[in-house]
Amino acid sequence: MSRIAASRADVRMHHARREYVPLITTIAACLLAALPIVVTSPFIPDFAFLVLVAWRLLRPELWTATTALPLGLFNDLVAGHPLGQSMALWTATFLVFEMMDSRLVWRDYLIDWLAATLAILFYTFGCWYIGRKLGSDINFVVMLPQIGLSVLAFPVVARIILTLDRWRLSR
Repeated sequence: MSRIAASRADVRMHHARREYVPLITTIAACLLAALPIVVTSPFIPDFAFLVLVAWRLLRPELWTATTALPLGLFNDLVAGHPLGQSMALWTATFLVFEMMDSRLVWRDYLIDWLAATLAILFYTFGCWYIGRKLGSDINFVVMLPQIGLSVLAFPVVARIILTLDRWRLSR
């Protein structure tokens, strides 16, 4: 037997799924930084940034540039970054994506991957530069494995986000 009209609970659940799945997945990716993983060099990609970029490139109408501020604040507090680092870098990335969306007529997978690669380079260099200004003496060459892994991990993260988005929009 098929139902033509959904119940009120089904409508509320569908609305909550549409609204909160991107936010919850980004917050969950931020919480990955709290896992007790100890490395001696920056080798692990910043999955919170990858998830944020994947959601933004997949659904540009979902979040505005001001959404990056509270998410960046949460990431700074959870990951232990200097306060304002993720806020500034994520907002700048969103603003560049806004400019890119207003100028490009169409985008395909390779343009999204190129945009994500440039965003990863910008974010990693920005994190390194802020750390350098705060007294860290790490050479930028040490960051290259993290950049390479982040660029290679982005299609996997984007595919996971695409699957979550299909589930989010399904009935």
